[in-house]
Amino acid sequence: MKKVILTYCFLFLAIFLVKAQDVSVNPNGPEIKFKATTHDYGTIMQGGEPNCEFKFTNVGKEPLILSGAVGSCGCTIPTYSKEPVMPGKEGTIKVHYDTNRIGSFTKTVTVTSNAKTDRVVLTIQGTVNAKPADPNAPAPAPSAPANH
Repeated sequence: MKKVILTYCFLFLAIFLVKAQDVSVNPNGPEIKFKATTHDYGTIMQGGEPNCEFKFTNVGKEPLILSGAVGSCGCTIPTYSKEPVMPGKEGTIKVHYDTNRIGSFTKTVTVTSNAKTDRVVLTIQGTVNAKPADPNAPAPAPSAPANH
């Protein structure tokens, strides 16, 4: 019986502590609004244009500060301004994708800031086709037959 009562006490205490940690959101704080959260490269050739931009606006009432932009892998490199974006002003996050990787891709960039919505996930996608073989390039040398 003591275990049951003790279990209920701990359960009540845990619920109370979780509720006590609710963080209130500043209604006048900055808010980030992207024109688009996905960029489709379409089908491009290997080594094709690797850059794209995501434009956003601070639709809040206080300065917006980006604290990070992280690609989902090393082939996706985002850059952004460290300067605050004032209310009503626009900013840009530039993303560079390694277009020497052949095949379909879907990668993400996670953007963190002091906005009401503190995390936004941006997506890039597309297909990279291999460059056609150069008809003027010398043919590879034949390999020697294997001795068995």
